Amino acid sequence: MPTASASRTSIEIRQGQLPLVVARLRGADADAVLRELHQRYGDAPGFFENEPLLLDLSGWDSSAPPPTALQQRAVLDALRHIGLRPLAYRAAPAGWRETLEASGLLVSDTDASGPVPAAEHAPVVDVVQTTAAAAASALVIDRPLRSGQQVYARGRDLVVLAMVNPGAEVIADGHIHVYAPLRGRAIAGARGQADARIFALALEAELVAIAGLYRTAETPWPDDVRGRPVQIRLRRDGNDERLSFEPL
Repeated sequence: MPTASASRTSIEIRQGQLPLVVARLRGADADAVLRELHQRYGDAPGFFENEPLLLDLSGWDSSAPPPTALQQRAVLDALRHIGLRPLAYRAAPAGWRETLEASGLLVSDTDASGPVPAAEHAPVVDVVQTTAAAAASALVIDRPLRSGQQVYARGRDLVVLAMVNPGAEVIADGHIHVYAPLRGRAIAGARGQADARIFALALEAELVAIAGLYRTAETPWPDDVRGRPVQIRLRRDGNDERLSFEPL
């Protein structure tokens, strides 16, 4: 006669929690999204290392004509190219849903990163990491960075003790400290850490960005920080977002 024993099954299904990256699409111009993806990540295919993605379209202008199916697929392909794996979407206007579902994305009601404010600047892709903030340890670089070189401090701050030359790029999930002239590109809060900052001994950069909001040298840097020590941070006032440049 069989003895009583604890029941053991071959499969157990339970509610889980999957860390996701959230890509927020804003505005109504798919081509602008593609241009910005190329500008920010074009030199770094596989940047996100096959991380699962929730596509957030709550900031998309549903009153404008939707992008064509070809444009929508191009956006998905561009996200895959930089290492994101689209799994689900939320708040998609009707003109997007057919393409997203045909591409295998599931509809999600999960509010993984809070409400999306309306954007007053150009359409952007605002990639937000929903897992923990950047770790406290920093990656330290003590050599000059030449044109074409790129350094990425994944999950932490970046400290550069030498010049970042034009054409070089420094990226960090946390803060960026450059104790020398910053003449290339600096991207802090690369995975959405909005409180990340950029510190430089001399601001002569080609581009600076924090949590997806960027500014280039095509718009002259403020007189009180151009070529001087600076702290750059992201400031939010209601629905308005801007980069703040403060002398040190």
